[in-house]
Formats: sequence, structure tokens, C-alpha cells
Amino acid sequence: MTYRLQALSLAAALGLAVIIGANAQQSPDQSSSPGQSQSSFTLKVNSDLVLTNIVVRDKKTGEVVRGLTAKDFTILENGKPQQISSFDFESVDQAAPLNEATITGQAGQSIFNAKTGVARPEELRNHRLIVLFFDLTSMQPEDIERSQDAARNYINRQMQAADLVAVVSLDTSLSLDQDFTQNKLLLLNAVNSYSGDQSSGFQAGATSTTNQVEDTTSFTADESEYNDLNTDRELFAIASISKSLAYINQKKSMLYFSGGIQRDGIENQASLRSAINSAVRANLSIYSVDTRGLQAISPLGDASTGSLRGTSGYNGAALQNNLDANFNTQEVMATLSSDTGGKAFFDSNDFSSAFDRLQRDTSAYYVLGFRSSDVRRDGRYRKLTIKINRADVKLEYRPGYYAPADYQHSNREDRERQLEEQLASDLAATDVAVYMETLYFRTDDTHYFVPVSIVVPGSQIPFIKGGDKDKATLDIIGEVKDPAGHVIGQARETVKLAIDQAQQVRQKNVQYSTGFTLPIGKFHLKFVVRENETGRMGSFETDINVPDQRKVPLKMSSVVLASQRVPAARHTDNPLIRDGEQLVPNLPHVFRQDQHLYFLYEVYAPSHAAATGSADAGKDAKPAPKGQNAPVRVLTSIEFLNGTTKAFETPLVEANSLNVPARDAVAFQFDVPLAGLKPGLYTCQVNVIDDAGGSFTFPRTAVLIREPAQPNAPPSPATPATPAPAAASPSAPGR
Repeated sequence: MTYRLQALSLAAALGLAVIIGANAQQSPDQSSSPGQSQSSFTLKVNSDLVLTNIVVRDKKTGEVVRGLTAKDFTILENGKPQQISSFDFESVDQAAPLNEATITGQAGQSIFNAKTGVARPEELRNHRLIVLFFDLTSMQPEDIERSQDAARNYINRQMQAADLVAVVSLDTSLSLDQDFTQNKLLLLNAVNSYSGDQSSGFQAGATSTTNQVEDTTSFTADESEYNDLNTDRELFAIASISKSLAYINQKKSMLYFSGGIQRDGIENQASLRSAINSAVRANLSIYSVDTRGLQAISPLGDASTGSLRGTSGYNGAALQNNLDANFNTQEVMATLSSDTGGKAFFDSNDFSSAFDRLQRDTSAYYVLGFRSSDVRRDGRYRKLTIKINRADVKLEYRPGYYAPADYQHSNREDRERQLEEQLASDLAATDVAVYMETLYFRTDDTHYFVPVSIVVPGSQIPFIKGGDKDKATLDIIGEVKDPAGHVIGQARETVKLAIDQAQQVRQKNVQYSTGFTLPIGKFHLKFVVRENETGRMGSFETDINVPDQRKVPLKMSSVVLASQRVPAARHTDNPLIRDGEQLVPNLPHVFRQDQHLYFLYEVYAPSHAAATGSADAGKDAKPAPKGQNAPVRVLTSIEFLNGTTKAFETPLVEANSLNVPARDAVAFQFDVPLAGLKPGLYTCQVNVIDDAGGSFTFPRTAVLIREPAQPNAPPSPATPATPAPAAASPSAPGR
């Protein structure tokens, strides 16, 4: 039996509006007691100590030069001299016996998992900290075996008493298989746990220029996005390891075993920079090892692929493509090593040289620290130049570092990545208060338009002065997922606000509106909002249920309550836009007496009335006609209940024809002045009766009415008389 998976259709966002509302109250943090006094203050100073390791060697012998002092060195950052704040010399020859319980985490939390480590700095002094990182996702079984052999050889023959080694792997997840230890048996057990028969790498997907594809179709599939995700995953793992070791001041080294990692232009630039920046800040040098070893590249490809098609195997294009593909997989590894002060090892079947170089680079070195005179947190790369007052030596050190960065100096790629990470995060951001409401209007029997309204209190938005207006910018991103977790709808918008009086806006709401067309079913909706002055974010997520009304006697949309109407282009696909104006839904259902309360709702597929229009026709009654022009009889009114007492009711409105034939609907609009209703909490009931079909519904919602906004002038002591409730002014039942 053959099954076909029917894809769910989703229309693009049909409406967009950013509205300044007047219903938010001043946030608690904006108000303060008049008599409150400030008896103390807190002075915060941020000072980042930059550490760099320097190996000083004799030019003739290559031996490490010892006995130097801080006065012998000069540090320049971008050509400007810096004052040395700390100075130390570390040598593995001076390593003291170490209590392993403080390293393995047996006496506390693991180094990788602890926010504050269990190993004391004085215990780690003069030791090498080495991380063996096996990227199993990029290695084939034979590559894993070669890397295991090299690691076992190092542990059994090359590992010294001063070496503290940890073993980490990346497979389906990032795993710490062995924390830092000198116990060779524990390290061998961790290395031997990887099985080349059970673990296999994710082979790079085919692209439009690769030759390594099966000749099964008339075109080459482009799987660049698949490769981008794998590369980001590997780079994020390196960044995570670096961040977990950042609190240890000693120099750290990573042996990165990989079968190649490929970057796709600028797609992986942000993650690559993040990995390098994290490693540099953590004082971690990366020594990349290509576990594929020495490769013989053939223009016809290897035995893992089908035969080559076309003439590229004879004109040199196939060989050039294969060479370029191999170089691209090594380029990222070389960048990771060179930018962190390590070294990359390619095209060799002997990996012992990588361990030798690592041990030689970290056997004896000077550690210099300084506090940069450039206090800008712009995240830019700063070049380091270190000089010494001797001509017979040569220096080895990292060429620079990335300055700390705040949100204002982050680039566009970093900002977009922050939004996407927060959208995918299970932990909701709460720095900015966000409120959301969803409604539904039927478009056909199985699809509904779902308007989404998002409100951010104005007190949460920092406005900056720009010319004659105060300005602010909000980034909004959202997505809709089906029950299987697939994204079937997305929204992305940058909202720019320019207000004459920001102080008044801070006491109001900023509202964003959009919408999706969804099929019947249950969906998960999440939106993230970020204000772009400080980078604070907030999120709101909820499950929404698009109802199935096909068997419901009286089919009805959501009831929209609004206090504002704004001009909008005519858009027949958005039910909130009517007669050139868009209703702005009022999320909290809080209104003032000096406002009007606007209602909008629709009744779908009402029963058709008999042609005679009378129940007394008896046998002479004709069957009810069909079609969009057939008569209907829908009655509706709105009443306000204060407890059990009816405080107000609009006149009864009768609709005898469809006014939205495209959706087989009767739309009702009401304009209710609130001046005649006393302040208080009301239950608003909408009465809808399909007289021809004998069905009815009475949806209810709570409404809070407050006193009018107080003017700036002092109020008059006179008490005005309470006016009688104004009659409802229903418009024509719609277009």
C-alpha cells in the first residue's frame, strides 16, 4: 500500500501593523516614593585582564631562554604600548605532585560542568592541560582507528608527569568522556570506548560543483545547507569546550582530531569567529590533526562513488574540483590553529609530531598580563606585538585577540544568530515583558486566518534622542510549528519607532500585528522580541487550537474588542481591515470612559431562510433558496452585565444577506461609546441567533472600564452629573 504525505499549506503573513496603545499602566520600576532618599551608591568598574603566553627561544640552539623579567618585555596593542600588570614563568620541570581528586571532579563538580572550578590555580601551575577532542561526526571508521592509535601511543609513550589530559567526543552530542587526569588507565578506557564499527561520520553532502556523487540522476543535488548545519555544530562544540575552560588561567591545548570541516562562504563565518574568539579568551591553543592522513586524489574519485559523468575527467576540471574540495575541508582547521596560536597537521600518516609540537610549545613559557588602555567593548580584533630587549632570541606568541563585545558593537550576523538561538531555546527570555493574543477567522471549510497581536509596554523600551524625535528599534521573530515539530510559518520584522514625546509613550503600549493562514489543528506559536538599544529580549509562546467547525450548528469567528482604528490599505484577505481602517485588538480588555469600544465578529454559513419569510405559510411555503444571494436571518446584540444586573444592551441588529460572500459570512461591527457606563468590571455577552437554522451562541468575556485619563490641569471640585448610557451605534452589518 502506498501512502502520500499531504503537506500543510501556509499563506504568507497577510497584515502588519505597529500601533501605540493607551492602555498600559506605568511599570512599577518607573515610580518611586517622593520622599525616598539614596543614602549609598554602587560603583562598578569592568576591567578585563588580557593574558598571553610567550615562548622565548635562543636563535641558534632553539632552547627556551629562562630568567627573564617583566622589564625585558614590551607589549603593544594595535601599535600602542600597554602596561604589564602580571608576569609569571611556568615550566613543566617544576610541576608539583597533584591531587587528582581536584581535577577529575571526584571532590566536587567536573571542570567542564562547574561554574566555579574545583581545581585551585596553585595546583595547576607548571602543568600542561591537554584536551583530546575526537570529532566523530566528521570521521569515517578508518579515521577513528588512526586517531585512537595516535592517542594510545601518546598516552603510553609520550605522556609526561606534568601532563593533565581530558578526553572529549562529539557524536550525537558533546560528551566529556574523561575529565583531566594523570591516570593512564582511565584515559585509555575513554579512548578505547570509540568503535569504528559502530560510529561513522556524516559524509559531506553533495554540492553543485562536487564530483563525489552517484550518477543516478540528471542533476547534482545541492546539499549546502546540510553541510552548513554540520559545520556550525562542530564549531559550536569547540566554543563550548573553550568557554568551560575559560576560568583556568593556565595555558590550555586541544588536539582536535577531525576528518575535515568545510565552511560555505560566509554562512559559517559567525560560528567560526565565535569558536576562535572563545578559544582565544580561554587561552586555548588548537592543534588540528587531519585524520584522513596522506591522500591520493584521483580525478575519477574513489571507490565510494559511482562513475564520473561528462568530460570533466579528461579536461582537468574533475581533478581541480577534488583538490579544491580537499583544501576547503582543511582551510577551517588551519584557521582554527593559526588564530589560536596552535598548528595544523595535514597530509601525514604519523600523528606523533602533533603531540611533540604541543609538548614543546607548552614545556616552558612566560605568561604576561595587561589591562588594555582601549576600553571600548567593540568586539574587534586587536593585534598584539611583543618585543624584547635582546637580539639573540626569537619570540613565539599569538598574534592578537578579540576585544570583549557588548550588544551595541555586535555585527548583524551575531544579532541574527542571537534571535534564532532564543527562538529555538527551551528557556524563555524574560528581560522584556511580552504579551500576545491570537484570534481566528474562517477562510474556507478547513483553513482559518489567525491574526496575532503582540504588545510590549512602552516602559520596557529605551528611547534615544534623534533629531526632533525619540527613536527606538524592535526586532521581532516568530514561528508556528505543527504537532510534529515542523516549522510551517515564520514571521520576521524590524520595527522602527520615532515618537515626538517618548515620556508619554513609556506609559502606553507598542503593539505589533501580523497573521498566518493555518489548517484545522493544534499548533505551537512562539515569538521573540528584542529592543536594539541594550539587546534585552523577551519571548511569549503558547499552543493555539484552530477549531473544526464543520459540524457545529452555528459557526462563528473570534470576537474582536478594540479601542483604536487606524488607516490601512484595503486588504480583503485580512478580516480586521474594513472600509480602509484596521481594528487594533485590545489584549487586556481594559478601556476608559472617554473611549469607544469597537466589536467585530463573523457568522459563517448561516441557514437560508424560506422564501416567504413567514412560519405561517404552512403547505404554501417554498423551499429555502441556495447560493450566496439566498436570504438569511441572523440576529445579534451585545449586553454588559455588572454582576447579575444588566447595565447596558445594544439594539437588536438583523442581517438578511451575506455581506462577505467570499467567506460565506455575515460580518457584524458595533461602535459602543463608554461614556455612559460607570467604571468597573463587566461581563460582556455577545448574543447571536441563527433564526432560520434554530441555532444560537452567547460567548462572554470580561471587560474593565476605567475613569477617563486625567488632564494635566488640576481637576475641578465640582462633580458632574452621570450621563445616561449612550445607545449603541451599530454600523451596517458589513460590506
